[in-house]
Amino acid sequence: MTGDPVARVAAALDRIEAADRPEIWISLRDRAVALAEASALDPSLPLAGLVFAVKDNIDVYGLPTTAGAPSYAYRPGADATAVARLRAAGAVVIGKTNLDQFATGLVGTRSPYGAVRNAWDPARISGGSSSGSAVAVALGLVDFALGTDTAGSGRVPAALNGIVGVKPTRGLIPVTGVVPACYSLDCVTVFARDLALGRTVAELMEGVDPADPLSRPSSLPVAAPARPRLAVPTDEHLEDLAPGWRDAFATAVRRFAATGAEIVEVDVSPLLEAASLLYGGAFVAERYAAVGAHLEKHADLIGSDLDPTVAGIILAGKEKTAADWATDTARLAALSAAGRVALSGCDALLTPTTTGHPTLADVAADPVGANARMGRFTNCANLLDYASLAVPAGFVGGLPFGVMLTGAAFTDRALADLARRFANPGIDLFVVGAHLTGQPLNVQLAAAGGTLVAATATAPSYALHVLDTDPPKPGLVRVGAGGRSILGELWRLPADGFGAFVGAVPAPMAIGRVTLIDATSVSGFLVEPAALENAPDISHLGGWRAYLAGVAVTSGAAGAAVTAGAAVQR
Repeated sequence: MTGDPVARVAAALDRIEAADRPEIWISLRDRAVALAEASALDPSLPLAGLVFAVKDNIDVYGLPTTAGAPSYAYRPGADATAVARLRAAGAVVIGKTNLDQFATGLVGTRSPYGAVRNAWDPARISGGSSSGSAVAVALGLVDFALGTDTAGSGRVPAALNGIVGVKPTRGLIPVTGVVPACYSLDCVTVFARDLALGRTVAELMEGVDPADPLSRPSSLPVAAPARPRLAVPTDEHLEDLAPGWRDAFATAVRRFAATGAEIVEVDVSPLLEAASLLYGGAFVAERYAAVGAHLEKHADLIGSDLDPTVAGIILAGKEKTAADWATDTARLAALSAAGRVALSGCDALLTPTTTGHPTLADVAADPVGANARMGRFTNCANLLDYASLAVPAGFVGGLPFGVMLTGAAFTDRALADLARRFANPGIDLFVVGAHLTGQPLNVQLAAAGGTLVAATATAPSYALHVLDTDPPKPGLVRVGAGGRSILGELWRLPADGFGAFVGAVPAPMAIGRVTLIDATSVSGFLVEPAALENAPDISHLGGWRAYLAGVAVTSGAAGAAVTAGAAVQR
């Protein structure tokens, strides 16, 4: 990382003071202590000097952990494993952030420390439960932040504040030192303004921790296929999105298709039914097991220190029986199997991250109903052991709109690969000769990160010539009237790969604009006119492959004649 760590930490503290958003924070590091830590950093560390915030249900040594309830506060004896790994990588904790109390909610208003206002419109919710962490990142107060996610708390706030939310496969990041919401389902998550940083931070936290029996080994890096299949919900599951959001989602789907993805509509009913079990089934008993005793002991504080909506949800978990748990576990297994069938053959599911963006007043008027609507597409992920990633996808009415990629366990890196293509859809390049699939220079396209989009052809206004090069190449030139349609392939390259590829193109070849058969204009291989002198015109063949096939036939016939002549001589 670049920059002086001490200066970065000092600047972050100054930004926090200037922002005047006290509801984001529950506690902040002492300036002198944070600066001393920064001054002692090894600048070669991967996150050296980056500043981060931590949701206040995750332990940071030296700061209290409250989980959003002052009566619950304790002083941890050590950092949470996730925090310790990031500090070892050079990042500096700047403070603890506000949350929906006991990580129970998706709205960001259920806290005695105050409702966390949205980064774009203070009259609207920030989303929860990782509200403070998301807003701190969106306002540029920190480089990244940690949240947690049981029902969608690492994704909904990302969508509503226009940032990236990384929810890893359960267990990849240990939850040692995290106040449990539902211990078997909880995940530590990352908020960042940049996908690459978000993924880097997540991967630095991965790895088994003996203190967390549910932690799992890191998965091997796996890229998404060149032409992935993306499932999207059928129309009935998108009908009651906020005004303008359905159109925004359709635009996002088209953008994914433009990266080369095949879009498939699927019935996601099994996933949505599974989502309803998170709060409507016996799994809420885990919330009671985590902090129910504290709520019962301090029942007199409900309505002041303890949020009444949160208390009602958690205390209701005590009513669930072992039989309820067994029944819902069996039901979840059946829905999981049905979900696998629905998504069979697909590499990921693409959905809106949430359903709308309520105002603070909307949530105050209907705290339970408004919250329930927020988790329609997120609630199922941890129950079904899915990885998920929320990314920005534009704006509706001046407010951020986001989409979410969800896939099977351990597809984390493939989902990130898909999201990168969406964020940077790349540059299209039309090729007609030695770079075609199976031809000798095609490896150059692959090395530049290219993916094949489609076989296509030019508009009928081009000529193709055979150039005297090694290996043999054709030269495409626009001739206008009297020209022909020439077959080729359309490839898509990332911007950096395209730049490197074009920089290596040798004369007399050139990259210019080529009009395709559908009238679209793309970058493509052309040739300098001087190279066409004495270059045979093969336009009538329609393409380079037809020319090569003719050469092969001629060579074969000549070879047969030589063999026959030799036989006569013998």
